[in-house]
Amino acid sequence: MGAAVTSAPNPAPRPERARRPEGETAPAGSPSGGRPPGVPGRTVRPHRARRENLAGYLFMSPWIAGFLLLTAGPMVASLYFAFTDYNLFDAPKWIGLDNFTEMFGDARWRTSVEITGWYVVIGTPLKLAAALGVALLLNQSRWGQGFYRAAFYAPSLIGASVSIAIVWRAIFSDGAAVDRAQQVFGMEAGGWIGDPDRIIYALVALTVWQFGAPMVIFLAGLKQVPRELYEAAQVDGASPWRRFWHITLPMISPVLFFNVLLETIHSFQIFGSAYIIGSQGNACGPADGTLVYTCYLYIQGFENSRMGLASAMAWMLLLAVGLVTAVLFWSQRRWVHYEEGAR
Repeated sequence: MGAAVTSAPNPAPRPERARRPEGETAPAGSPSGGRPPGVPGRTVRPHRARRENLAGYLFMSPWIAGFLLLTAGPMVASLYFAFTDYNLFDAPKWIGLDNFTEMFGDARWRTSVEITGWYVVIGTPLKLAAALGVALLLNQSRWGQGFYRAAFYAPSLIGASVSIAIVWRAIFSDGAAVDRAQQVFGMEAGGWIGDPDRIIYALVALTVWQFGAPMVIFLAGLKQVPRELYEAAQVDGASPWRRFWHITLPMISPVLFFNVLLETIHSFQIFGSAYIIGSQGNACGPADGTLVYTCYLYIQGFENSRMGLASAMAWMLLLAVGLVTAVLFWSQRRWVHYEEGAR
């Protein structure tokens, strides 16, 4: 018998590798350039990518130009002027650290630092306390809630205007509404505006009145607190104060930190209301009653034409705000509670 002849099956023809289009790049790591079988490669079109980048830069160009011309450029120029004698009319003359030496030895400059520090320490907590208190009231579901939210927020929109500062000065003047009201309660007559010791309180009152913006932020944070926590604490017999202290404050601590940081920076920058309320023949209040830091900076730079000294003062203000901000960020580790993974 003849031996059975077995023939091996013909191997399947290997598919011809498709030619890669021009400009296509294959990922590394596989025999065909790293691309797993059946996974198409990514086509890169350099010309299209360049066009897209160019379009993006064109749309960003107004912001870039504004940043370079209105922010970065003036900052670099003021840093140079801080070490020069510059009066806005003559060419600046390099004098080194003389502006800083004069500034630290100026008694009026130290007064402005004290008034600004007092205003930040007193005005900011009062404003935040008022904002949080009203936010707690508005967080409850009641009739007309939308109207009250808008009414409490309105002062934040108009409070920084010149017209409101003029009206505020008139209200606290001698014989005006506040003066007559305090006489009813047996308090000493006399307007706050003309008193160097009380005019700063009028400025603080105006700041506290503008609590609308932090109030809205607090209200948004209160809406995120789970109701189940309050219900469980109430079942356990916790009083309203304990619920506020152990539930509300820890849960809204990130929002509280944001408001503290923002309002502290704004307090350092106050100028318009202090200058207008205190301007009665003497800029920044009688006997420098509202001589906040920015007001004295304005006097040196534009009234005394000492732009070099004003630039040095501006950079000291920037350093002070940066230091306070760094301290706040450092302290948040002790009292700000974030959700796990949200930090």
